[in-house]
Amino acid sequence: MATVMSLFGISEWLLFGLWVLALVWPISYAIRHRTSLALSITVGLLLAYLVQVMGEFAIDREWVGGWLWWDFVLIPNRIDGGAWFHTLFSAGFLHSRYDPTHVLGNILVIALVGVPLEQRLGMRRFAAVYLIGLFGGSFAWFMFNFDSPIPSLGASGAAFGLFGAYLAGWPKDEIPFPLILIRKWPVIYLALFYFGMEVFRAYTTIGLNQASDVAHMAHLGGFVAAYILLPIVAKGGPYALGVEDGGPTNSSSERSRLNQIKSVMIDMSQAVDPWTARKMDIPRNIRDPLRSLLASADEPETRLAWMEHIAEVAECPDCQAPIGVIERSSGPQIQCSVEPEHLNWPE
Repeated sequence: MATVMSLFGISEWLLFGLWVLALVWPISYAIRHRTSLALSITVGLLLAYLVQVMGEFAIDREWVGGWLWWDFVLIPNRIDGGAWFHTLFSAGFLHSRYDPTHVLGNILVIALVGVPLEQRLGMRRFAAVYLIGLFGGSFAWFMFNFDSPIPSLGASGAAFGLFGAYLAGWPKDEIPFPLILIRKWPVIYLALFYFGMEVFRAYTTIGLNQASDVAHMAHLGGFVAAYILLPIVAKGGPYALGVEDGGPTNSSSERSRLNQIKSVMIDMSQAVDPWTARKMDIPRNIRDPLRSLLASADEPETRLAWMEHIAEVAECPDCQAPIGVIERSSGPQIQCSVEPEHLNWPE
């Protein structure tokens, strides 16, 4: 495996190190400070692209030699035996230095689609989806061009993967996006529009044997891979698949309110239920819901949902009156509808 890096001198290593730093620093900052990973990726891609432009300037003046990133672009016909397997990922962090619209288009999608998707998934699951789209796009391009010596690069597979993942998880979310007009669009419209356009473009370039320097199959590969695997990645995440609340941008104030409740909410990990506290048998129809409540009540909305279910089927253990659920600053509580002093739990 002959590599260009083996020919690097001091100046090449300095410029290459600056490129790596431009990518790694924003992402590591997001991880350390729990800020948006999607936004940090857009910053990293933009800074890395600027370093690539600096590299071209340095090559023209013979300050450095050769194409510094040759070992990291995807060249299908050299993917053999796993020696260049890393390029299926690394190519997604490079962009053509002569096409600024390429990187700008990708970071626009990653920012506008990635930020609300990350709010749905959380940072780790979002990172997994991003890498799935990136790899899916690169792998699809390799499979359709396995004997090609032409380099390919760009984060388009990952960007289209975000569309596919969002469509699979929360298609009715509305997110701001500049499609015809700059307004909020349902994800299903955006994702299907972009997917349909790529199908059409792939057909015109492959089916009609027309030349194109755009990796349409990589776009489709990233989209499909993320769409298929999103339910697995999102399992156990902060939001159930398909929930309809208009999208995380519409529920930010509600999320802030719930976070405030969570910070002062009564810990139920050691709580004793009202029936056991009275040395009574727990009614059969609420045993499982009560067990689930005590086991998974760290989030206010989860606790509220289980309590509302219990209130629908249970009675006050003191007077057998119907019970209800009230929301307090310390979290939701189950209460007797006739005499609150009979039942007010957890206290």
